[in-house]
Amino acid sequence: MKKLIVSCFVIGIACNINAQSYWKKNAGKSAKVIFTHSETNEKMIDKGMVKFEKMPQPKETDACIFVDPDFRYQKLIGIGGAITDASAETLYKLPKNKQKEILEAYYGKNGLGYTVVRTNMNSCDFSSDSYTYVQDNDNTLKTFTVAHDEKYKIPMIKEAQKMIGKDFTFYFSPWSPPAWMKSNKSMLKGGRLENAFHQSWADYYIKFIKEYEKRGINVWGLTVQNEPMATQTWESCIYTAEEEGEFLKNNLGPTLWKNGYKDKKVMIWDHNRDLIYQRATTTLSDPETSKYASGIGYHWYETWNNKTQLFDNLSETHKAFPDKFLAFTEGCKEQFDLSKIDDVKLGELYGRNMLNDFNKGTALWTDWNVLLDETGGPNHVGNFCFAPIIADTKTGEVHYTYEYYYIGHVSKFIKPNAQRIGTSSNRAALTSTTFMNENGQLVTVIMNDSDTDIDTNLWIEGMAAKLSAPAHSIQTVIL
Repeated sequence: MKKLIVSCFVIGIACNINAQSYWKKNAGKSAKVIFTHSETNEKMIDKGMVKFEKMPQPKETDACIFVDPDFRYQKLIGIGGAITDASAETLYKLPKNKQKEILEAYYGKNGLGYTVVRTNMNSCDFSSDSYTYVQDNDNTLKTFTVAHDEKYKIPMIKEAQKMIGKDFTFYFSPWSPPAWMKSNKSMLKGGRLENAFHQSWADYYIKFIKEYEKRGINVWGLTVQNEPMATQTWESCIYTAEEEGEFLKNNLGPTLWKNGYKDKKVMIWDHNRDLIYQRATTTLSDPETSKYASGIGYHWYETWNNKTQLFDNLSETHKAFPDKFLAFTEGCKEQFDLSKIDDVKLGELYGRNMLNDFNKGTALWTDWNVLLDETGGPNHVGNFCFAPIIADTKTGEVHYTYEYYYIGHVSKFIKPNAQRIGTSSNRAALTSTTFMNENGQLVTVIMNDSDTDIDTNLWIEGMAAKLSAPAHSIQTVIL
């Protein structure tokens, strides 16, 4: 029996032990089950209610997901995806009714509950061509204009904003400064920001924020640089951890604050999990730099050099910087193949990453392109990829991949400001996370990406509900 109220901070992770048992406050409650199973082609189907019954000490032979609502961790900022040039161009090539369908599918009251939008400042690979917002060699930025974005990107972002309402969380990332600001005189293939243009480039972010906010799009945050260690065939720019820190400390941070943007959330790194700990501990070692940073962004592409994702690097970074939120800022399945858009492995890639990311302390989770066309583009360097929704711009047909449904098992039911709850699994094949929404609703997501059906128990303080977790399925249990 829990008799004390204890509040503790252990290596930067908060926990609360409350006097009253969860079941004393929630006696007799049943839980709703939402279910997706590739074998039966069920996608986010309401499977009805399950009852909780007494289950004292489980045996090791009992498959269980253990949840303890007394242990609470990070709060969710939000979940969403990127509205890139490619996503917006694809949307507006479709008939009006399909445009509305896709926007509703993500942002509408019956959609996935997306609240987060990321976009690119200047062009990225998922643009039809390379562009900037100023004329060449205009280091005063007098020619700055976002007219390019007003054709596709800004209208789509504003539609999303209107549907999301008060929880709209918008941030942006640069892939490259203009070519004339860089050491290689190209927006492509890496290069570095020249010292002479550090302040002009910092001023560029301010211009972007002002122009978007003039159009009613409130900017919540930004990342310093997309993938600062990648020399890509597309738009890219290299910073070491020290260089990123110096630019943030000497230029970007003070310029934001001087212009009244102290509230904007700046995220460093914005690259893969492999180097996240080294980058954070190096960049943020200087208190004068650290004061300008609110979060640490990361991607999931470390598998180019590893067999699996390096989730433990997130928890190590979270412990080192409990005052900075972790933000997943980009991930997708690369090497698009239209014949594979119905493969459940697409969804399982997302489920595995989302559930583990949240369990390691992540507070913001952003998918890459929300929409792409039948080629996995448009993309001006041929880097074609999958997206949760693929639209055939020739026929108007819209395809919802398993990515869409697996993301939805989290985003549709776990709301902004929900708090992650202590959860563990005693079966390697079952991956799970739990959040408590502000209204007290407890939401547990359970994924089985193995080839074996598993009967399991959702166990909470001596009570358990029996669940079926078939091979290659995901379910959300709402209590």
